[in-house]
Amino acid sequence: MLTVAVIPARGGSKGLKNKNIYPIAGKPLLAWTILQALASKGIDRVFVTTDDLAIADVALRFGAEVIERPAEISGDKATSESAVLHAVETIESLHGQKVGTIVFLQATSPLRKPGDIDGALAVFRREAADSLISVTKADDLTIWETKDGRWSSLNFDYLNRGMRQDRPVQFIENGSIYIFTPETLRRFANRIGEKLSAYEMEFWQTWEIDTIEEIDLIEYYFNRKNLAGQDADQPNP
Repeated sequence: MLTVAVIPARGGSKGLKNKNIYPIAGKPLLAWTILQALASKGIDRVFVTTDDLAIADVALRFGAEVIERPAEISGDKATSESAVLHAVETIESLHGQKVGTIVFLQATSPLRKPGDIDGALAVFRREAADSLISVTKADDLTIWETKDGRWSSLNFDYLNRGMRQDRPVQFIENGSIYIFTPETLRRFANRIGEKLSAYEMEFWQTWEIDTIEEIDLIEYYFNRKNLAGQDADQPNP
């Protein structure tokens, strides 16, 4: 059965216009996630599901296959799960191959090192999980919440702070890599099932692009960590 990468990338972003194809480190944002998926040894085919012709053009130029997303699952309130489920059903019905594992990658979280996707797949299979999320350690983050004018500490006791190293280890779901089976998606209508595993990434890989303010930060890490240097693949002519 196939292991497929599915990258949802709809048009009409409100926070940052044309976010999925905004130029980052010399390429459209979407291109980096496509190239990372194509470089994975564990992925058989790479698909972009989109409702936008410009996004589809970028996807094809950089080597992905395109699935046209219907309008009814392309709006602001449509879930990523609905797009991924439609993609899987399209792959199985039109291409005649069963999907065994889905690697769901968000184009807006492109700070992946070479080997991260395959590393996550290895954890997913070694632990016989039905779902996996990528995480980063929330090292020394003290989180507060305000409600009805009152502030309260959420992940620590402000009256007894103690030593940082003695606090429970907590993790942030960083949105970079999700892995699950079609059965999990159909049963729970969710990317997370009953047996969840996690693949830990470095804290700088937490950042994602939602607004123009994150562009410089993401480009800094692309250059600082030489992520653009992993670009051995070139777009199709």
